[in-house]
Amino acid sequence: MPRLAAPSFTDHAIAFSREAAYQAMQARDARFDGHFFVGVTSTGIYCRPVCRVKLPKVENCRFFGNAAAAELGGFRPCLRCRPELAPGLSSTDSSHALAQAGARCIEHAVVCGEPIALPDVAARLGVTDRHFRRVFQATHGVTPMDWLATQRLLLAKRLLTDTLLSITEVAGASGFASLRRFNAAFAERYRLAPSALRKAAADTTQPSDEPFALRLPWRPPYDVAAMQGFLAARPLTGVEAAEGPVWRRTLALTLRGQSHVGWLAIQFDAAREQVLLSVSPSLAPALGAVVARVQHLLDLDADPAAIAPALRSLPMPARAGLRVPGCMDGFETTVRIILGQQVSVAAACTLAARLAARFGQPLATPHAGLTNLFPSPQALAEAAPEAIGMLGIVRARVGALQALARAVVAGELALHPAAPMAATLERLKALPGVGDWTAELVALRVLAWPDAFPATDAGVIRALGGLRPPASTALAEAWRPWRSYAVMQLWQALVPADSPETSP
Repeated sequence: MPRLAAPSFTDHAIAFSREAAYQAMQARDARFDGHFFVGVTSTGIYCRPVCRVKLPKVENCRFFGNAAAAELGGFRPCLRCRPELAPGLSSTDSSHALAQAGARCIEHAVVCGEPIALPDVAARLGVTDRHFRRVFQATHGVTPMDWLATQRLLLAKRLLTDTLLSITEVAGASGFASLRRFNAAFAERYRLAPSALRKAAADTTQPSDEPFALRLPWRPPYDVAAMQGFLAARPLTGVEAAEGPVWRRTLALTLRGQSHVGWLAIQFDAAREQVLLSVSPSLAPALGAVVARVQHLLDLDADPAAIAPALRSLPMPARAGLRVPGCMDGFETTVRIILGQQVSVAAACTLAARLAARFGQPLATPHAGLTNLFPSPQALAEAAPEAIGMLGIVRARVGALQALARAVVAGELALHPAAPMAATLERLKALPGVGDWTAELVALRVLAWPDAFPATDAGVIRALGGLRPPASTALAEAWRPWRSYAVMQLWQALVPADSPETSP
């Protein structure tokens, strides 16, 4: 069996050491799927890092940046995890990869409440609608429409079980065009009526003026104080408000071409290891999307036990359960990151609040601190540059914000965790005024990449005692593949002694 001379590898601009890749494989975190492959010398097989076979010994592992390199090294593909299904493969490389990419597009659209049309999915993947349907059927054994129906029914099952939405509201929120079709699909697939999933014998309806309440669990430990502090230290006046243990914000979502606006509230229940989520009735049709975004914001799916070993070499004791804050809206957070270039967190928050007050849509809520939505990409793209500049935003930043907004409006840039990371960061850095620091912060907070490392960030440099790249980048190699979590530890180390914070 041929052996690689060097154990490290590169996938696009993302490099891992042998130790970091093994830790990622131990965690079986889906965020690493497609970014590398592992060949096992004792079996001659190569797998994806999410493969559920027995974990091989580290000395038997060889790591590769792509499937072709693994096969050139003498390994054959695993029949269980099927490397051809790994995300990120070109559709020209494998019909299986094409089908899997299509499935991910469908699942993301359903969960996030986005309109979905199969011809559009095929066009996004660069193939004809007929070819996409044929390949999808051959790979998954079902049609794309059957797959779509299953995803909608699974979302409906969750809403029926965990909320008091009426049956009609659940049907709409899970993407069914009518209650009749919803009932028929439920009866066909599950052989029972939707109301049978209710805890009460009768269908309970939600009072029209009462918020919906859900509980979202996390894997312990969870540093609640740190997450609350992070959110409270970055107030966006009018859009967000922290009041004691409760954090609220306004939100606008588009579902099947219709805009839904409202508010939500988050409160941590440490005793039960859950987040209490309240959502305004106006967001009921997009409840699945709201839940997905809150899970991303609070990093609820992270596995602290898998991350902790990589943080043992930090220059300070690691806080248990520290999470990476995501975001509720990728465009909004990217705008705030751009506004934070070369200024303090407080200054960036002030500029963002001015931007929201000037260009955001007013919104009436029962909460005094919530008065408006954050500006849409369309609003910023169409705004006069001088009108943005009057808010105290320098010309270079105005140009960057409007270039970002135009790219999002044109569909050239997707800013959410399901977006392809390498392509998204490449497109982002092609915009004026966007460099490596901004791109790394977007990867960390918007794209949910667990190994982002903004080496030039002021907070990171201060926490490392003034250490700058390339020395800091070399030091951070020991924290792979969880450098995003290491960054949070570095930022958190500044909080007790340094206020306001310097991290974005």
